[in-house]
Amino acid sequence: MPILAYILTALAAYLLGSIPTGFLAAKVRGIDIRAVGSGNIGATNAMRVLGKPTGMAVLLMDALKGWIACILGAYICAYFAPTFAVLSSNTDASTELSVPLERLAIIAGICAVLGHNYTCWLKFKGGKGIATTAGVYLALAPWAVLVALIVFILAVLLTRYVSVGSISAAAALPATVWIMSPGNLLLGIVTTALGALAIYKHKSNIQRLMAGTENRLGRKPQTSETKK
Repeated sequence: MPILAYILTALAAYLLGSIPTGFLAAKVRGIDIRAVGSGNIGATNAMRVLGKPTGMAVLLMDALKGWIACILGAYICAYFAPTFAVLSSNTDASTELSVPLERLAIIAGICAVLGHNYTCWLKFKGGKGIATTAGVYLALAPWAVLVALIVFILAVLLTRYVSVGSISAAAALPATVWIMSPGNLLLGIVTTALGALAIYKHKSNIQRLMAGTENRLGRKPQTSETKK
């Protein structure tokens, strides 16, 4: 597969993921979401600050960014398929193309999450990537997403902390991918790295959990709360 395909995939996926949907949704109402609630631009803070309907819309859009990025990788692979087929010595090009297709989708997923977490439009400060990662894995490993979603729901119901649910899901996703796809080394390594990144992005939440100052579900955040 031409190196140009990988470059285009990475760039397009990053730019797609970098769209700060939570920030834009708040800006429409004249609010800088970075200055209210937890200060995070993600769906959880959007839901607290802007209300559930808007927060759910932000959640959906953030997830769509990840899913569309992976699909975009497939289209780029299809565009370069004739060139790759000519360069390939294998007469059955479809077998050879399946590997670049998966690689492009994985690269797209990584870059979409990085775009969301470190958006170039907000001085490389963004969200935590939970929804975008979920969208990526709806395309790459949907059953693993289902398991992670169940873990998230159970963790939130038991603790009433959204952050605990997000951290638990971030840990459950790579574990499930390794179990369900033991032969896919690349996907397992990438999922583990993205899960670790998601947990790292929750470091301030972990500090507040240890201090007993984290906001429980249904309780309005304090205005003096430090940024997530």
